[in-house]
Amino acid sequence: MKNSDIKILLVDDEPDILEIVGYNLKNEGYKIFTAKNGVEALKIAKAEIPHLIILDIMMPEMDGIEACEKIRATESLSHTLITFFTARGEDYSQVAGFNVGADDYITKPIKPKVLISKIKGLLRRVNKTAEGVSKDQNQNQINVGGIVIDRDEYIIIKDGEKLSLPRKEFELFSLLASKPEKVFKRDDILNLVWGNEVVVGGRTIDVHIRKLREKIGDDYFKTVKGVGYKFVINED
Repeated sequence: MKNSDIKILLVDDEPDILEIVGYNLKNEGYKIFTAKNGVEALKIAKAEIPHLIILDIMMPEMDGIEACEKIRATESLSHTLITFFTARGEDYSQVAGFNVGADDYITKPIKPKVLISKIKGLLRRVNKTAEGVSKDQNQNQINVGGIVIDRDEYIIIKDGEKLSLPRKEFELFSLLASKPEKVFKRDDILNLVWGNEVVVGGRTIDVHIRKLREKIGDDYFKTVKGVGYKFVINED
């Protein structure tokens, strides 16, 4: 996909951020939209269906956490990548961001070149699914333990019910389910799902596993202490 085909929505209540970051992104050839708060962001996102949303947290009317949550609840935006871009670097803020479905979390201040590099890293995953899901590239669905994984629509079907997962939750589930009973090490999960170009904390995996347990069932996911996680097929 050409840079000129990629839509990015930049959301921040600081005009300087919109101007400087927007300028640098436009120089890379991306199509840029801007919003000053979460309310505007949600409206523009639904209209334009951007590939990536860069979202501040502290904003008037609707903050970034609430905006992210509403975006993730919008079916048409299920494939959209979201990264927070904020001065709040506390662990609890990052966990809150990942809890509502963010794909990455970038803290201010950051040099424009480094920011662009991180954004390029995110965008390289626009049309990718997790590695290791299937070697058959013509197969768009796999059935694991009665759960159907549809890689085209980014949904899973369990007990006849369709579940639309945020991108990273879907990729993590697809990876674990690709080899039931195999223990995936934490470092391998980070590399295969988040990629080497994106720096995230180990706690990110735990947050996403917890969300999967809530949505799919606790018994499907086993923690191997000090090593990683595995997917277990229930026989009952």
